[in-house]
Amino acid sequence: MTHPNAASRPTQAVILAGGQGSRLRPYTDDRPKPMVEIPGTGIPIIGHQLAWLAEEGVTDVVVSCGHLAEVLQDWLDSAQLPVSVRTVVETEPLGRGGGLKFAAAHLPHPDRPWYATNGDIWTRFSLRDMADFHTERDAVATLALARPRIPWGAVRTDGFGHITDFIEAPPSTFEINAGVYVFSPEFTTLLPERGDHERTTFPGLARERKLAGFPLPQGAYWRAIDTAKDLTEAAKELAALGR
Repeated sequence: MTHPNAASRPTQAVILAGGQGSRLRPYTDDRPKPMVEIPGTGIPIIGHQLAWLAEEGVTDVVVSCGHLAEVLQDWLDSAQLPVSVRTVVETEPLGRGGGLKFAAAHLPHPDRPWYATNGDIWTRFSLRDMADFHTERDAVATLALARPRIPWGAVRTDGFGHITDFIEAPPSTFEINAGVYVFSPEFTTLLPERGDHERTTFPGLARERKLAGFPLPQGAYWRAIDTAKDLTEAAKELAALGR
C-alpha cells in the first residue's frame, strides 16, 4: 500500500559543494571539500551522498560547485552515478542563499519539492520520513536537527559545587542545524538573489510558523566533515558500524 505522503516526497536535490574547505588542508589543496575521501572507503564524501540520495528516491541532483570545480566535475563525469547529475558554477560569489537560489533554478521540476544538503555532511537517515514530517506540518522549509557530541569531557556537580560525575563527550543539550533540508516549491522565490538565507529567509519563515525542525532519529549516523580530525573520527566510526 502506498504511503499517503508518497507523492509529495522529493525526487530532486541540490548539493552545495562550493566551499573552500580551508580547515581540511592539506586534503583540500588539490580538491574541493566534497571530493575528500573518507579513509578506508575509497569514495569521496559526495559519492556517499549521491548513493544515499538515490536510496531515498532521488533521481535528479544539481551540484553547486565553486572552489576547484573542475576536479569535482571530472570525477562526476568518470564515475558510475546512481542518479542524473548536473553541475552549476557560480561565476561570482552569491552567498549561501543566493547560491541555493542559483542552483535551484536548474532543478528539472521547479514546481515540486526538493532536498538540499551541504557538501560536507556524511549521514544516513530516512529522508522519506523527513519529507513526510515536512508535509504533515505544512512547512515551507524543514531543517534536519542533530545533537553532536561535545568534544570535551563534561562535569556534573551538585548544588554545593561538589563534582559528582565525569561524562566523556556527551551529546549537546542544544540541537543544531544538521545541513540537510526539505524545501517546498515556493521556498525558491523567498531566497535572496545574493546573501545568506539563514539571516533573512529562515527567520521570516520561523515567525510565520512555516519553518520545521526534524530531529535526527536516535542512533542515526551524522557527522560534518570540517577538519582532518573529523575525517579520522568518521573512519573509526564507520569501521565500528561495519560500513
